Amino acid sequence: MEKIIQTALASFGMSGMVFHGPSLKANPNFNIHSILERTKNLSAKDYPQAHIVRNFDELIRQPEVDLVIINTPDRFHYTMCKQALAAGKHVVVEKPFTQTVEQANELIQLAKNQNRMLSVYQNRRWDGDFLTVKKVLTGGMIGRLVEFESHFDRYRNFIQEETWKEEGDKRHGVLFNLGSHMIDQVVQLVGMPQSITAHLDILRTGGKVNDYYDIRMQYPNFAAILKSSYLVREPGPRYSLHGTLGTFHKWGIDPQEKQLKAGHLPNKVHWGTEPKEYWGQLNTEWNGLNVKGTVETVPGNYKAYYENIYDVLANGAELAVNPEESRDVVQLLDYCLQSHEEKRTIFL
Repeated sequence: MEKIIQTALASFGMSGMVFHGPSLKANPNFNIHSILERTKNLSAKDYPQAHIVRNFDELIRQPEVDLVIINTPDRFHYTMCKQALAAGKHVVVEKPFTQTVEQANELIQLAKNQNRMLSVYQNRRWDGDFLTVKKVLTGGMIGRLVEFESHFDRYRNFIQEETWKEEGDKRHGVLFNLGSHMIDQVVQLVGMPQSITAHLDILRTGGKVNDYYDIRMQYPNFAAILKSSYLVREPGPRYSLHGTLGTFHKWGIDPQEKQLKAGHLPNKVHWGTEPKEYWGQLNTEWNGLNVKGTVETVPGNYKAYYENIYDVLANGAELAVNPEESRDVVQLLDYCLQSHEEKRTIFL
């Protein structure tokens, strides 16, 4: 009989409703045992079997629970991970892993001491557009990479009320939110940079946290440029890759989040597939011939994250997202803050 991982969600906000809950529900190897809701009972409709608890101490004291998912606001990640690991639980934590490198190192050591799994939910490693970019690069379709540019833009010209993401210090805002994903993707593709230069800004009237960044990660023979803004009404390419043989452009955002918000589970046929109009455009050279055309987007696959978590806990497999990688992302985010504040390039 397959082992069932008894799992607890530390909150039932957007990430619990849209990302973690549906991915666990679609995987028969997990059972959502408990959900923390301090005053409401919103989870009862979709997860009637789950116990609703009112505080985190109660959540982690339950002996039946194997895995705790820390999907709370960023400022709680460190303390809640520490409590859950100390209670003998395996832990998945939302990105960003922690707010400082020192906190990340402490949690990594605690997980080792407790012999417990610790992973960070970097689900956008399984975005279809990113998987396609990875194939284009590793397949040598544009020759040697000379410039990589990635955008994650939105149009939200107002300040969203009653959300912690619009409040707080310099470690809140779009840099630690979307920047956690974009920097992680680059490091997965090409490793750690030689240097990093960043400019941050608050563009929206009345904004309190950064809603814009322009980051340049420099490598020996190329640069990776990452940009995000909340004031882009007409977006350009999501990815632009230039190489010695050609160029690849990819428009559009991976459809999985939209599908999840519509109430679909990530086990449906044709999950994560993208319409043809969003397929990438390639202009390159192949065996001396100029080749132009579309590149079909690899289907996105968010369910792969928890499939790997199960394989780790049940079969001792290797973690797809290990905490050391996510600690390095926090370090690079810190360098972005330092670069912006000191108006200089930071050399690693």
